[in-house]
Amino acid sequence: MICVLLVAGHGTVLEAQIKNDETGLYSHLSGVPKALLPGIGGKKILDFWWETVNMRQLFTEVYLVTNADKYKHYERWATATDFPVENIINDGSTTLEDRLGAVADLELVVRSRKLQDDIMVIAGDMLCADQNFDIAQVIRFFRSKPGELIIYYELEEGEKSSSRGIIEVCHDSHRVTRFLEKPQEGQTASQLASVVFYCIQRDTLSYMSDFLSQQPQTVGRAFGQFWEWLINEKQRHVFGMKLPTGFQLIGQVGLSDYTKWLTHYSTKQQGNPAKPITCRSYARVGLMGNPSDGFNGKTIAMTIANFWAEVTLLETQTLVLVPHPLNDPTEFGSLQDLFCISRKEGYLGGLRLLQATCKKFYQFCSKQGIALTKQNFTLKYDTNIPRQVGLAGSSAIVSATLKCLMKFYNITDNDLPKPIRANFILDVETDELSITAGLQDRVVQVYEGLVYMDFSKELMEEHGFGAYIPMDMSELPPFWLAYLSDPSDSGRIHSNIRQRWLSGELLVIEAMRRFAELTDQARTAFRDKDWSRLVQLMDQNFELRRSIYTDDCLGPGNLKMVELARQVEMRRAFQEAGCVFCVISPYNPSASAVGGQH
Repeated sequence: MICVLLVAGHGTVLEAQIKNDETGLYSHLSGVPKALLPGIGGKKILDFWWETVNMRQLFTEVYLVTNADKYKHYERWATATDFPVENIINDGSTTLEDRLGAVADLELVVRSRKLQDDIMVIAGDMLCADQNFDIAQVIRFFRSKPGELIIYYELEEGEKSSSRGIIEVCHDSHRVTRFLEKPQEGQTASQLASVVFYCIQRDTLSYMSDFLSQQPQTVGRAFGQFWEWLINEKQRHVFGMKLPTGFQLIGQVGLSDYTKWLTHYSTKQQGNPAKPITCRSYARVGLMGNPSDGFNGKTIAMTIANFWAEVTLLETQTLVLVPHPLNDPTEFGSLQDLFCISRKEGYLGGLRLLQATCKKFYQFCSKQGIALTKQNFTLKYDTNIPRQVGLAGSSAIVSATLKCLMKFYNITDNDLPKPIRANFILDVETDELSITAGLQDRVVQVYEGLVYMDFSKELMEEHGFGAYIPMDMSELPPFWLAYLSDPSDSGRIHSNIRQRWLSGELLVIEAMRRFAELTDQARTAFRDKDWSRLVQLMDQNFELRRSIYTDDCLGPGNLKMVELARQVEMRRAFQEAGCVFCVISPYNPSASAVGGQH
């Protein structure tokens, strides 16, 4: 692959304002082309791009196209930075009026150097907020698609779509369905801005000559018009890849733009490394419909503040996953201590959950066309969720880890919507770690609060997820939680029910239909604040569950707890039976959000 850096623009506005600035602060920059102005961290803007693409294993050659007016500046820069001077191409223009245009500049390189390879094109005078993105990831994504590639970013606050090339992208295929060069207000709802950062297949290079023959005026030879023509008219396959960062100093800009964005990005970069990111996810209780979430049923569940998993991410030089001293022990008091801990808790702590989430996150972003930065971090976790009692402790760790990764890499809800996020968490557990699990826990931990969930076959097949509706949490009745102090594996309870369901056993199929009915009735009871009705429905839900599971499968300890729950002196009965009993504190995200904890 070949890379071409375009720096042939005539930055007349910025250059004139630097020259005429009365403060004298910028007098040493008078006459300096935009690409050679200081960028983030004092490094020249072009230095960053050269360092990014100066990789022989990725690019056989790197060319730079400039104009006759500034050629000497770039020749001097090349000798100082070890850029091959013979690869600087002069397009012969000296003013804005006689410029060739960006597409014509690229075509000049292709024609004069007889290039017959795929090409990456980058505007070398753009200011990129992120100085660490992985360009190899961009190339891999390009090669996985049958067409051209456009890099885009999400407009930042204050940026207007009318000043950018805006693209509309199919979320599933990543194909760019429409390109609009500086659209008028109301012309598109998209906030995805294209920049001069493209990958073009060798077979498409001939289209540039066809395009230029139709554009006798230089003003029409910008890449925005080229992509409008190629995508909207020629219907060529062009795909989009997102860089979760910002780009500025695009096209004609002034001194105020330069100083504003340089300060903004420099401050942003200086503030990131030292500040840890801490996120929590909460345990959940299933109130109605269990276990029909895995069988196209309906459920209601609620997150609780009593128990949580907390993950902290800190930017570091290398990527480190820190074992938890209790859940991932590596030191023991004695061989007997190791034996007792291993017999009781097994060998599967939380470290594998961190690792699997990171692996799946990278895989997801690569597949979705999101170029991540080459930043490393240290991850550590803590949790007080009791193990193996069905409170979704594993998925809470995965959920909190995913929150941290999304914040660190600036991945938005548009990139990873909540319904897809729940699927992601489930995939980490089932695909990566072979943990038996259903969607309910992951959905309620993503949405948080009290959530009604419909997993009907029609919804799941059409969308890949169900209908998830947050419910009103005001004036909830008191809830209690009891669990065995020495539980067995919570995954046992699922037993052979899936095989029976898949084989079409009428008892199981009818039970799942009835679970859905009970859940809808419970939703009405919540809405009407009819708590006595809710109690009846919860009893019916358990009896229905008992009808399809053997007592041995449910576990004698769990059955005993249900009997105890139906006694008047509940707390005392549980405590005397050796169970843990606690009053539930419902976690309401709208009322409980604090700083960066959630």
